[in-house]
Amino acid sequence: MISLITSFLVLIIGYFTYGKIVEKIFSPDDRVTPAYEHTDGVDFVPLKTGKAFLIQLLNIAGTGPIFGALMGACFGPVVFLWIIFGSILGGAVHDYMTGMISERNEGKSIAELSGIYLGPVAKWFMRIFSTLLLILTGTVFVNSPAALIAKLTPDYLNDTFWVVVILIYYVLATLLPIDKIIGKLYPIFGIVLITMAVCILYGIVAGGYLVPEISFENLHPDGLPIWPYMFITVACGAISGFHATQSPMISKCMRSEREGRKIFYGAMLAESVIALTWAAGGVAFYGTTTELNNALSGLGQSGVVYDISTGMLGPIGEILAIVGVIACPITSGDTAFRSARLILSEITGLDQKHMRNRLIITLPLLAIGALLTQLDFNVLWRYFSWSNQTLAMISLWVATAYLLKNNKNKKASLLTALPATFMSAVSMTYILMAKEGFKISYSVAYPISALFAAGLFGVYLYHLSMK
Repeated sequence: MISLITSFLVLIIGYFTYGKIVEKIFSPDDRVTPAYEHTDGVDFVPLKTGKAFLIQLLNIAGTGPIFGALMGACFGPVVFLWIIFGSILGGAVHDYMTGMISERNEGKSIAELSGIYLGPVAKWFMRIFSTLLLILTGTVFVNSPAALIAKLTPDYLNDTFWVVVILIYYVLATLLPIDKIIGKLYPIFGIVLITMAVCILYGIVAGGYLVPEISFENLHPDGLPIWPYMFITVACGAISGFHATQSPMISKCMRSEREGRKIFYGAMLAESVIALTWAAGGVAFYGTTTELNNALSGLGQSGVVYDISTGMLGPIGEILAIVGVIACPITSGDTAFRSARLILSEITGLDQKHMRNRLIITLPLLAIGALLTQLDFNVLWRYFSWSNQTLAMISLWVATAYLLKNNKNKKASLLTALPATFMSAVSMTYILMAKEGFKISYSVAYPISALFAAGLFGVYLYHLSMK
């Protein structure tokens, strides 16, 4: 338990120390934000700081820090270290920089920012890659809530029925102004997500459950190596490229640049607190990583959340689990499709003030998502996880290019170059080794990945020396 409390304290300290360093390097000022300069009543709408924070938290989180943390906990308490330091040094930096750079560029998407700072080839690659990731994300977060609702309703209301209902909701959330559905519901469900974590923490303490102390030992029952699998499995609780597609959505709604650390850096660390709580709760409730892994295999992620919640908290936990596991993934899925709409609007040049133009983009997106729901959830999750971390890698290199171009102290770009290099190695290793990748042995994959990451860092050092 001491390790868990210490982990929370480190995250809090990280916000007030490293978060301030990141903010100082970016140097926010009092310029007019896109929310006021480009107000359109649809996507560019000024929001209060608290509401923007809760929307950002729910956008980037959903059930990501719950499902990913539970699967990551199968490696043992070493996952705590990745969640803590991955978030402070990587994930929160990633979210803050992508959100703020977008705000400085009229709220543009990560795809357009890639074009501005890495060139036209990067722009088109990211337009395609990020759109595919967003469709994949939206699809991933249709299946799990639909399956749970189907278990709680009569047999004739099956998975397919609830998939259709959720997709209809996605159409509305994607089309309507951000302050209508998202602005009204997200703060409520953001509080639910936080409440779930607080209640699980209470359940751990009140139930006298044992939380193992931090160690570097790999306890995964299937023998999966920590590198790179743990760093891919736990994405949303530590660092996630999906966030780079969500932060520009809120950058369109910020009232002041000086709110950035609270909204972007703060939301990422809040997500990490949630991930830590569920990782600890998973191992504590089942006792061993083997039992947790067996439960995940037998019950699925949603079933394990329900099991832990009801086991620790009784009827209250049942209500929280049902609301959280249904509402939270849906609220990530709808903003995924909304972000995809915004990226495609930048490509096509269709003005999003007009409902007709929003429909032209939205309906084909949801149709593709509907087709993908027929694929196996676990397969979708694995591709989502790798795509997620690869996008994080690219987004961090975009931020590095931005700092090289705009910061007087060019060495300040190490802030993003170092985590970018780390994530480059992670992403390359995974796709080389994974069964959905090239299935290359670790003895070959490791050196190739090290050379790949070192090569990118070498290119960075070359550009650093040229400035």
